[in-house]
Amino acid sequence: MKSLLTALLLSVALPLQASEAQLERGRQVFNAASCAVCHTDKENDGEPLAGGYALKTDFGTFYSPNITPDPETGIGNWSDEDFIRAMQKGISPEGEHYFPSFPYTAYTKMHREDVLALKAYLFSLQPVKKANREHDLAFYVTLVPSARIWQSAYFKPGEFTDIPAKSAEWNRGAYLVEAMGHCTECHTPRKALGVLDQDRAFAGVQKMIGVGTVPNITPDRKTGIGRWSVDDLVYYFETGTTLSGDSSGGKMASIIDNSLSLLSSSDRKAIAVYLLSQEPIENRIAKKKKKREKEEFE
Repeated sequence: MKSLLTALLLSVALPLQASEAQLERGRQVFNAASCAVCHTDKENDGEPLAGGYALKTDFGTFYSPNITPDPETGIGNWSDEDFIRAMQKGISPEGEHYFPSFPYTAYTKMHREDVLALKAYLFSLQPVKKANREHDLAFYVTLVPSARIWQSAYFKPGEFTDIPAKSAEWNRGAYLVEAMGHCTECHTPRKALGVLDQDRAFAGVQKMIGVGTVPNITPDRKTGIGRWSVDDLVYYFETGTTLSGDSSGGKMASIIDNSLSLLSSSDRKAIAVYLLSQEPIENRIAKKKKKREKEEFE
């Protein structure tokens, strides 16, 4: 009787081990969310997922945190609810509000089951002891609780829900692009205070600090991907090869290597279907740039 009671107490005290199915789902989410791209400081030969990647913005430089399961410097002591609150509400286990450099504004759309699967997968990886680097921000950003104020004004939490009138493939693509892939974060221009200009979603950015020009991925034929077919995009996501035969470079090359090429072929197709269904938006800046280059050549 005593041994039975002991076993019952241990079963309550010990955390449940993730199943193989949940770990595989978590691995897929990890790839779709491009976690390795921004949480590994490859430029300085940093350990995988140990943070330190520099994200330069108009407000200063943000450094990504350690998301390995190290209990002291990583997320090893985080509970499920801690992780969910960070991902879907942008709030740390200590109750601090995250700056939107962490794309919780997109991750909030992720389904709870996917968030928990991602946590399970991260906790199955090798912990790395590396302290997080402090952000190097403009002085005016630190004078007030700017992250909390920004959230209260511009952040709307809520999970993604399918649109019944759309196909399952379209909805899967929307979920991958809008939630896990957070493509709007780089491909959409921003207004004041870093707020995304949703009227020009996916229309590209003339000059992103630390990145350069980010292309228009709406189906505009002159300045976007309107001349690309679904198969063209799927091939690009898999290989990084463009219509002209060039190879993707910069951060996009890393995203293809560490994210898009690792997805299933059905997921890559779903992303292509969703992007090509968007409203075409002419990127006037890109058009003027091409015209200027043509005039200089002539």
